[in-house]
Parts: sequence; structure tokens; C-alpha cells
Amino acid sequence: MSTDPGDSRDDLPSRAPGALLLCRARPDSVGAAARLLREPMLLAGAGPEWSVLVPEGRPWRDGAEPVDRVLTGWATALAVGAPWPVLALWWDTDRSGFTLASGFRRTVGYEWLANGTPVGEDEAMRTFAARLGLDPVLDMQSLEPLTHSDPAADAPARVRGLIAVLTRAGLALPAGLEPGRSVDLLRDAVRTRPDAEQIEWTGWRAAVGAELDVVESGGLGPWLRGPRARTLAVVQLAVGLPLTAWGVRHRSGGWITAGAVLTLRGALGLAYDRLRAFD
Repeated sequence: MSTDPGDSRDDLPSRAPGALLLCRARPDSVGAAARLLREPMLLAGAGPEWSVLVPEGRPWRDGAEPVDRVLTGWATALAVGAPWPVLALWWDTDRSGFTLASGFRRTVGYEWLANGTPVGEDEAMRTFAARLGLDPVLDMQSLEPLTHSDPAADAPARVRGLIAVLTRAGLALPAGLEPGRSVDLLRDAVRTRPDAEQIEWTGWRAAVGAELDVVESGGLGPWLRGPRARTLAVVQLAVGLPLTAWGVRHRSGGWITAGAVLTLRGALGLAYDRLRAFD
């Protein structure tokens, strides 16, 4: 996107694309779900009830897809079927923004041009606050300036302002995870933390087993049985299969992943009793 004619793009710093995935859940719950994305990531705690995933970023580093499209697909895949929301923060040389995914709801997002010019809708920011359970008065008073022009705030400053509001909701990002930084710098900031965990793809069998372990350790196993569970599984399959096909047609790795995760969880829901019977 271009800025207004009066903006001088030469005065704006060059930024490498980068991204963070913030999950409102503990790392032990996030790790199993993140493996289904089949992308190398670092996982760490980001507050008492938050986790952060720092992706390696191969899709956008290789030029296959823009960072915002990839992150939207990943956030959707993580949030579908999970009892916690996922917030994707992303930036590149031209823009920065966020996408919030929560269950089967339509994602909500907002973005800013490199010079900080807002290009989203005010209603999106209000929906964002409501879905995260933020204070409708105090927190919205802090979020509203992010939707107004401010010559002193560039795109990374806008994302930092968003993060500052989330600290009141318990978010505590590890030091060094600064908007505007490159993928390598983000990963270096997390790699040496004692709670950092490397997330890697280990195959479908291991991924399914990990999903089952997380579900049962969290006390949700019984809820995967019965008519309601089967209905949810059928819905996941009904959404996941066409979403995967749409991602293939549009060559979107992020949406292919989202569809594949939905399909897997639907199949897992239908087969849960049988899978455990063979253990």
C-alpha cells in the first residue's frame, strides 16, 4: 500500500518482515497445537496465562507469501477448536498489524502503514477488545488513539502501543521481542531463555498422540464423546476440507495449514474412542 502523496518514504526505516503469535494459554497447552502447523517455531511463556510463538518465517522469507496472509492462516489453525484465542502480530517493510482468531468466529484485524497511518476500521478495534475481555472503558481509551493519525508514531510504535494495553491483561513478552525486528533477532531473544522450547514437526502419529494427551490432561477427554462432540467434529470436517481446497487453489500455505488442522481435529473427534481403545 502507498502512503499519502505528502509522505516521504525515504525517511522511513527499512524493516525486515517479522511476526509473533500470542496465545492466551500456557505453553504446555500451546505446544501440541503448534506442532500441527508443521513449521519450526520457538515457544516460551509470556505471562501467567500467555505464551508466545516465534516462527522461523520460511514462507515469507522465501517470498512464497506475504507475512500477514501466512499469520492469519496460522492463527486460525491454532484457535479453531481451542478454548483460547490467538493474536498474530506481524510487520514488513510497508505495514504492520494484527489478526485475532478465536474459535470458529471470523477473524478480526487491523493494520497501519509504515509511517503509522491507520487503515483499519474502528469497529475492528472494539471487537478485538471485546473478544479478549478487555476493559470496555479504560482499555478502549488506550486503544482508540491507535486508530487516529499521529505523525510521531510509526508502524512498530503502533504495535508497541497495542502490546502495552495487553500488559494489563497479563501479557509479559520476553525482552527483545520488539515489533519491527527481524525474525533472526526475535528468535535470538527467546532461544536462550530457560523455558524456551523448540517446536518441530515429528509426524502425524506423534502429533495426534500429543493432542490426545493435552486434551485428557486438561480434563476435556469426556467432552470428546457423545452427540455434541460428534456434531463439532462433523462441523470441523465440513469446514476444514473446503478450506484446504481453497488454500490449494490460491496457493496459500497458511490457509492450507488451517484447513488441514481443522480436518485433523474433526477426524480425531470422530475417532477418539477407537483411538484410545487401541492404546
